[in-house]
Amino acid sequence: MPDRLRNVLFLCTGNSARSVIAEAVLNKTGAGKFRAYGAGSQPRGEINPHTIRLLQGLGYDTSGFRSKSWNEFATPGAPAFDFIFTVCDDAAGEACPVWPGKPMTAHWGIPDPAAVTGSDAEIALAFNEAYRMLSRRIELLLALPLSSLDRLTTQARLNEIGRVDRKLASA
Repeated sequence: MPDRLRNVLFLCTGNSARSVIAEAVLNKTGAGKFRAYGAGSQPRGEINPHTIRLLQGLGYDTSGFRSKSWNEFATPGAPAFDFIFTVCDDAAGEACPVWPGKPMTAHWGIPDPAAVTGSDAEIALAFNEAYRMLSRRIELLLALPLSSLDRLTTQARLNEIGRVDRKLASA
């Protein structure tokens, strides 16, 4: 029996880079198993142009992306989430809305590529690194045998995934 479709929300403050990248990656690599969304506590109102450039360069269709508030997903009729991942440290520390359905949560924080200044090459490198880290974590999520894990074990695994590459990022 195939696994059911699971809804995932990636949260960040601005919803212009990391949460958008994660949404794109999971929707592509987890198609048929997961449906991903991205949102921010204080959305910037537009997707960072470096995010668009990166994703388009990797073959992603970016036409449907927009910067959204997490409030869109805390209203009646919004998708019920199975998992919610914060991908920035600021969003992890904020008071989140009450999410229906008691989704599992984990912090998958990575450095903010949108905060990097410097040459175009340095900025592109930061966005590529964010993409690499998020892709790796999503790859590990997709490898989990979710239908055979209990809630406690799943939570532990999600937390472990959030620590992948963390030591390298802070070095």
